[in-house]
This record gives sequence, C-alpha cells and structure tokens, in this order.
Amino acid sequence: QVQLVESGGGLVQPGGSLRLSCAASEVTLDDYTIGWFRQAPGKEREGVSCIISSDGSTAYADSVKGRFTISRDNAKKTVYLQMNSLKPEDTAVYYCAARKRWLSRLLPLAPKNYNYWGQGTQVTVSS
Repeated sequence: QVQLVESGGGLVQPGGSLRLSCAASEVTLDDYTIGWFRQAPGKEREGVSCIISSDGSTAYADSVKGRFTISRDNAKKTVYLQMNSLKPEDTAVYYCAARKRWLSRLLPLAPKNYNYWGQGTQVTVSS
C-alpha cells in the first residue's frame, strides 16, 4: 500500500509561485498514476493535474493550463506540481493521490478513480 505525503504549501501573493511535492513510500513510483487535486472551502474536490503511469503523459484542468506543471522523479519517489502565476482562486487544500494499474478508459482528473490519498497541504494566495 502506498503512502503519500504532500509538502510545499504556504502563503503567496498573487502572481507568485510555489512548488508542491508528493513523496511516495515503498513503491516503484512509475507503477502508479499520480494526480493532484484541490478543495476550496464549500466546494467539491477537483482535479488539477496528473501524470499517467504507463507513458508519463500528463493532463491539466483548463483553469491551470499554462501555469502549472507536473513532473515526476522516480529515483526520489516524488511527484512535483510547479505552480506559477498564482491567483486568489487557486487557494485550496491540495492533495496528491495515486492509483495502480491505470486503465485508459478512466477520466484522469476524476477523484473517484484514485485509491490512495495524502493528507493535503494548504495553499493560500492573497495579498
């Protein structure tokens, strides 16, 4: 069973950047599809980005395309989410999640398709 630990959240001004990390334990990272999700107060959890286990392809929500970049370091068992040009509406708790044995028919940014979740890290974008 994979365990996930997020880090890197914090308070940043609009237009600033943060890099989130998702560290996975005791696994071969590229056996897993890793996704980043976020949940703002009073809102449903939404998919932000993911990197697919089989071929390393990536997906992004329209709201973050061109601003966020996901990457994977298999040796460090860590997936990163580089977030640039941050906006107040990016404020949320960010979670990483994992699934083994990805199926091509699955929607990559749907939370229901992921089995393992971290505890989350708070990102606040405010002046």
